[in-house]
Amino acid sequence: MTRTRYPLIILLGLSLVACTEDGNPSTVGSQPPPPPGVTAQASAPPKVASVDVLAKGLRAPWAVAWLPDGTALVTERDTKRIMRVAQGTGHDAPFTASQVAVIDDADPHGEGGLMGIAVSPNYAQDQLIFLYYTTANDNRIARWRLGGGQPEPIVTGIPAAGNHNGGRLAIGPDKFLYASTGDAGSGRRAQDLKDLGGKVLRMTLDGKPAPGNPFNTLVWSYGHRNVQGLAWDRWGKLWATEFGTNTWDEFNVIEPGKNYGWPNVEGAGNDNRFVNPLFTFPTGESSCSGATIAGDTFIAACLRGQRLILVGLGPDGATSQPVQQLIKEYGRLRAAVTAPDNSVWVLTNNHDGRCNSGCTKHPDDDRILKITVGD
Repeated sequence: MTRTRYPLIILLGLSLVACTEDGNPSTVGSQPPPPPGVTAQASAPPKVASVDVLAKGLRAPWAVAWLPDGTALVTERDTKRIMRVAQGTGHDAPFTASQVAVIDDADPHGEGGLMGIAVSPNYAQDQLIFLYYTTANDNRIARWRLGGGQPEPIVTGIPAAGNHNGGRLAIGPDKFLYASTGDAGSGRRAQDLKDLGGKVLRMTLDGKPAPGNPFNTLVWSYGHRNVQGLAWDRWGKLWATEFGTNTWDEFNVIEPGKNYGWPNVEGAGNDNRFVNPLFTFPTGESSCSGATIAGDTFIAACLRGQRLILVGLGPDGATSQPVQQLIKEYGRLRAAVTAPDNSVWVLTNNHDGRCNSGCTKHPDDDRILKITVGD
């Protein structure tokens, strides 16, 4: 049985909700008070300063990556489409979304389908784009060229299920490819170093274990339930968002070779075998998926919580208290990604099959929001 422990830092709430990715609620007990003084403070908490709607009419967009010319590529989980989102010609012309490919090998079901996307750091030479998607048998990572045929798999055998498929891809400051995987509904996978489920993976652009990996395999960290957000701060720390089950969702700082506790611990635990999360939040008020760092602000996009959670970052691990923004203004939020102009694009996900009662819908959904952040 999962042992729920005290959170390090929490957002206040009246009730807690269990979740898969973020669904099937069950009521649990009220939260205990957090222990005091667990982190140094950064500057004043950040806030959303402006919001503009860039694009509309998408269907469950999952991830964004930019080509060197500034063109954005957006994956849609359930349609299997890759969309090009670009500004029209002329001054102040609106952004438009157009289909550039359908990934036939992707098999959308449950929380799976076409998910992560990343552009090679050597794109000018190799023209490579990386995709993470679900098939009938597994989750896999593949490389693909714009205008080319179907993707070429470079990592296969990542466990797949109706939920907990992970799916985020990101190029790290070290120019290696990172991927987040879920436990595919079986917590034991997260503790098995021979299993690719419930991990953060680090690899070369050929899908091989990157030099310096702690176990000489693809595994960078383990003991995860379902990580869907990866972002680096300017001090080189890798931040991740992770879905909990009964009580706490987590923000973690990922270190190589470390064990993050699932399924033995949800949230923080008094067990030196496992790394405690830096922040925990009630699942019913968070369920955060994609995340980014813009300037010195960590920004997580939350599904069930229908909000952004912002944390100001400083040196030596200093942070502000978390701040909730845009609460239920735009519905379910899947991803936050820093654009080339240093604004942040946020993807709504009100067509992902989970926008039921209490979800804020709009006739133009799904939309891409452009936000700026200030103090």
